[in-house]
Amino acid sequence: MIQNLKTLFFLKKGREYKGGPMPIYLRITIDGARAEASIQRSCEPKKWSQRNGRAIGTKTEVVVLNTHLDIIQGNIFQIQRACALAVKKLSAKEFITNLFQTENTADHSLMNVFKEHNSQFEKLVGKEFSYGTLKKFKTALSHLENFVEWKFQKKDVDLAMINHLFVKDFEFYLKTIPQMQHNTAMSNIKKLKKITRFCVANEWLAIDPFKSYKITTKETHRVFLMHDELEFLQSKVFTNTRLDQVRDIFIFSCYTGLAYSDVIKLMPKDVSVGIDGEQWIFTNRTKTDSQSRIPLLPVAKGLIEKYSKNPKIVSSGRLLPNLSNEKLNAYLKEISVLCGLKNELTFHCARHTFATTVTLTNGVPIETVGKMLGHKSLRTTQIYAKILDSKVSEDMKMLRSRLQNNKDDNPKKWSNFQTTIQQTELDQLTDRYGEDENQKTTF
Repeated sequence: MIQNLKTLFFLKKGREYKGGPMPIYLRITIDGARAEASIQRSCEPKKWSQRNGRAIGTKTEVVVLNTHLDIIQGNIFQIQRACALAVKKLSAKEFITNLFQTENTADHSLMNVFKEHNSQFEKLVGKEFSYGTLKKFKTALSHLENFVEWKFQKKDVDLAMINHLFVKDFEFYLKTIPQMQHNTAMSNIKKLKKITRFCVANEWLAIDPFKSYKITTKETHRVFLMHDELEFLQSKVFTNTRLDQVRDIFIFSCYTGLAYSDVIKLMPKDVSVGIDGEQWIFTNRTKTDSQSRIPLLPVAKGLIEKYSKNPKIVSSGRLLPNLSNEKLNAYLKEISVLCGLKNELTFHCARHTFATTVTLTNGVPIETVGKMLGHKSLRTTQIYAKILDSKVSEDMKMLRSRLQNNKDDNPKKWSNFQTTIQQTELDQLTDRYGEDENQKTTF
């Protein structure tokens, strides 16, 4: 915290000064140390009050000059307050640097920068980014606005106030007021981090507030359908046409691994013959624009054929019915109840089911699964790689069988192996207790 700060506006005579207006300088003194900088204004010496640090008179140019000096003085108080809140010390030179950054970037408040980011982001939706990602940034901005009003009782704050303490307080707010789970809070903080990194890159922020802050996530239980649940859902008869269509779209994703945004945009041209002569889906993921190449399994083929004769869907140019994500997930909740499933279904559950129950559990290598899911990194695929108890049991059963076969095929070798183990244990006891027979017996 700054203990002692003094400011002074004064006229400074240069070495080659021969008369006329003199440049106005600002001197900041903090705990005896001082720094000076020109404010890029000048004044006639006879029109300047050294005592008041202001120009003298009532003419328009004098009023404008004094107003500019008042604005600078106000910015000084704002930086001083921000340092006090952050319990942060600045040298006189650092204070001057921050001051003129603040003055030159007055429009670069936190909310203004965030809103400008979202405005530019929106123009790239459908080209580089998805609408879903834009919605997340808009939601993060809304939470940030609520936090600033809760913490500072104002609509916006200067960038100079964004520091480590600001980020920690934002985390505390997200977890206590909206009562977000840890990972949801971290997701919103990631959005703030992107904005602050942009500000640091443009030198609107002198210090990265995330320099000493680590964003962490907790492992979560990802819902997926077991094999018997998947079969039951496939065979379930729905009299309601809309529920039947939602179930079909969900099942299609269970056998292709495609996300909602990728399923609804599929067209007949996206299905063609692959390298093996079978039908494949060739598409690019909406979220990452990475390629997905997926051989069609019989269930997925059957669903495409089912809707290939539906006039409404054919006229839309799509492969499957087109529903909004909100409606689709709402109907999935209803389906969960009707089918008596222990977990509530969401559309993303289908992607997990494909990765876990349909592929990995049936021995498909994780690298192949990652390629079909359109992942750029194997680490991303490992999030989906659920190893079921049934798979562990099956693998251990195979191991027991191998060990038993080895024992039955080589009884003499197995006996020698046991003798070796016993001798090794005896040698270890000898090394520990020596040759004393009494000690061995006692042990």
